[in-house]
Amino acid sequence: MPWSTLPNLASVRPHLDAVTAAVIGALREQVPAYARPLEGAFGEGVRQGVGVALGRFLDLPGTDQPALSPSERDVYVALGRGELRQGRELETLLAAYRVGARVAFREFAAAAGDLPADVLIGLAESVFAYIDELSAASAQGYAREQSLLAGESGRRRSALLAMLLTPPVDAEAAQAAANRASWALPSILVAVVVPAEHADGLGTALGDAALVGEHASAVVALVAPGPLRALKGRQACVGPARPWAQVAASLRLAELAAGVLPLGDTAVRVDEHRAVLLPFGLPDLACELAAARLAPLSALAPGVQERLSETLLSWLRHRGSRAEIAAELHVHTQTVGYRLGQLREVFGEALEDPDARFELELALRWRASRPAP
Repeated sequence: MPWSTLPNLASVRPHLDAVTAAVIGALREQVPAYARPLEGAFGEGVRQGVGVALGRFLDLPGTDQPALSPSERDVYVALGRGELRQGRELETLLAAYRVGARVAFREFAAAAGDLPADVLIGLAESVFAYIDELSAASAQGYAREQSLLAGESGRRRSALLAMLLTPPVDAEAAQAAANRASWALPSILVAVVVPAEHADGLGTALGDAALVGEHASAVVALVAPGPLRALKGRQACVGPARPWAQVAASLRLAELAAGVLPLGDTAVRVDEHRAVLLPFGLPDLACELAAARLAPLSALAPGVQERLSETLLSWLRHRGSRAEIAAELHVHTQTVGYRLGQLREVFGEALEDPDARFELELALRWRASRPAP
């Protein structure tokens, strides 16, 4: 221990209150976080921390004792934990220790009188070695508190994730769970499925805005809809957007797609593959496909919608043959031509796209199969 060769500094002890006041004054001047009235728990913590540190140091010269006894060490571990609870960075406390060390050395040297150069050097080395021990204790306390808070937060977020993925979801209970987890519950969510072997660092990449946890043999994230650039290269599958109380349905579709579609470096989105997934018998997916593809008709009057829908389905079925369409619908070929003109105005280039035509026919056939409202 560097202080083992120091002479006894008993002559300094009567000046301890003055040294303590000098250190606290320097802290308030040089460390912005301490430039406020020393009141309540904050003031008591500062005074206790400085007083215990200086008093303990004066016990060390000429001994091989450790810098801090277990009970004294607990004081500085607690200070580190308190910094995190108060929302301050650990560096704030470490800066305070450095300022305190400089001032304490100066004040101790002045109070001890004319010390030889080698003793002054030993005193400086001892003061700063001692402060390193205090800093290490507080850093341990800060890290311990971080770990405890992260563990508790993780448990609360995991509980919320499980609740949202287990329908039916009780709205009041879910909101309370979100509050406990300090997570702002978005009104709309998507479920993301990522194979476990591609999920390393997923929570960090998506940030606090996502709920991330293990589910079945994969990792699931619930997050608000968006670009989700963090999924690049992870073989992810993104379910459709749903109100948060129905996000389990988004997960079901994402899991289906992950088992059916080839996954690559770019995230696969269920919304872009409805037609491929439709044969797997998911009525909500069929409903979404119909709503998306037939949306251009929604601005028209119900009767017009019905006529154009049956004409479009016939056109798709008969590959554009006006004679066959007219025969099936029992209308004149000129009527067919007129309606086809309307359809081109409504659907535009979609009628020239083979994939769009395929999805339109699926949507129309599915809708035609539904019972009349």
